[in-house]
Amino acid sequence: MSKTISFPSQFISRIEQDLPNDLSLASFKDICQQPLRKSIRVNTLKISVSAFISLADQLDWQLQPIPWCEQGFWIDRAEDSVSLGNTAEHMAGLFYIQEASSMLPVSALFNFYQGQDDSLILDAAAAPGSKTTQIAAQLNGCGVIIANEFSASRIKVLSANLLRCGVNNAAITHFSAEVFGQWMPEKFDAILLDAPCSGEGTLRKDPLALENWSEQHLSEISALQFKLLESALFALKPEGLLVYSTCTLNRQENQQVISRLMSEYPKQLAPLQLADLFPGAERALTEEGYLHIWPQYFDSEGFFVAALRKTMHGLSAEKIQKNIKGFTYHKANTKQCQAIKQHFMDGFALSLPEFYSVFIKGDSYWLIPDTFLAIKDEMRFERVGLKLAESFKQGFRTSHDAITSLGALIGKNTVTLDEQQAHHFYQGKDIAYPNSNRGEVALIYKDQVIGLGKWIRNKIKNAYPRELVKDKGLY
Repeated sequence: MSKTISFPSQFISRIEQDLPNDLSLASFKDICQQPLRKSIRVNTLKISVSAFISLADQLDWQLQPIPWCEQGFWIDRAEDSVSLGNTAEHMAGLFYIQEASSMLPVSALFNFYQGQDDSLILDAAAAPGSKTTQIAAQLNGCGVIIANEFSASRIKVLSANLLRCGVNNAAITHFSAEVFGQWMPEKFDAILLDAPCSGEGTLRKDPLALENWSEQHLSEISALQFKLLESALFALKPEGLLVYSTCTLNRQENQQVISRLMSEYPKQLAPLQLADLFPGAERALTEEGYLHIWPQYFDSEGFFVAALRKTMHGLSAEKIQKNIKGFTYHKANTKQCQAIKQHFMDGFALSLPEFYSVFIKGDSYWLIPDTFLAIKDEMRFERVGLKLAESFKQGFRTSHDAITSLGALIGKNTVTLDEQQAHHFYQGKDIAYPNSNRGEVALIYKDQVIGLGKWIRNKIKNAYPRELVKDKGLY
């Protein structure tokens, strides 16, 4: 069903000025009224692309590859199907529902940057987590991602998506991204700034995107974008990579913001060409080598992506006097490390991954990436790493997050659920399951570990976190 969109006259004037010669205003208006194709990205932290394609075939999901992301697909399903977000595959973290164009910035980043074991990457405006989880999948557990989000109301969603997708190497921060240039100067190997913007490219998904559009708003937000870009430049290591993106269409928030940065720091930045990012990219290429994605080009949302290389050493913001609380986790001693490792080995035949260390906060044991330790006192972090378990007098109580994230490593004490049992599990109900065994078990549905239970007499007590419980279960 088509949507009725009201276009402000000043907006249309800008579009007419900025539209490339091969596109018309009529075609722009027409495609904005058309529904947006549904797209997903396979989460390779949980499942391979080939295995997901086989799974989709079994589910009668029709997949069409997205040319700029090897893990991305447009998807068609039966109209009466359960919503994608309520499928067992989504809840298990096998894929992320992500608009096709928004996969471009991370593809551009890893087109020029090869992740290392000690990579430190900043996602400067991370919520709800689509690009953070995409970065994490590219790093495959190595290095650390600082996932920053300014909006307090979106931190919870960001954290939930990282946990659902099995991201263990992220640290969440809650600041305006303007602070990183001073607080962490020349610390990051790569930075993604998917900047706050006027959202002109999202009209197909949100017909009300232009409701608060004004020339004054564009001026205000482009000024903020410049400050965020400048801070990112200061926070970047020499030879580091900066990717700037927006989901808007006007040049003021896109090319002109970067042009201002380049004019103020002409010797410190070099633009990188995106012409070869994917077949057909040249259609959307600007004269500077950036990608300006109009929705008509690829039947997608509108988007803008630019990649820049920092070329000069010693370019950083003025240092500030920090006054922050020390890192509130403390490193586990040898005895404590051995105890938690033995717990997972005895209970699940699971060896904790390398390049991570065990830390303790209160009664909780956490798995924290070794790369993070070099920056742990640089600023305040909302959440870091993966919660493993809580200790009590009789031993440990395993974390749901640990079981779902490390599920592929589990070697014993698993219970496979049928559809009805999985349905009850997601409703937060205990599961009737007669057996003489006792203790914690990993629960499996459709070959994926979906959570934790504890066998008590003739039932499995449900350990699904209360905040994740769905009253309607799987459906």
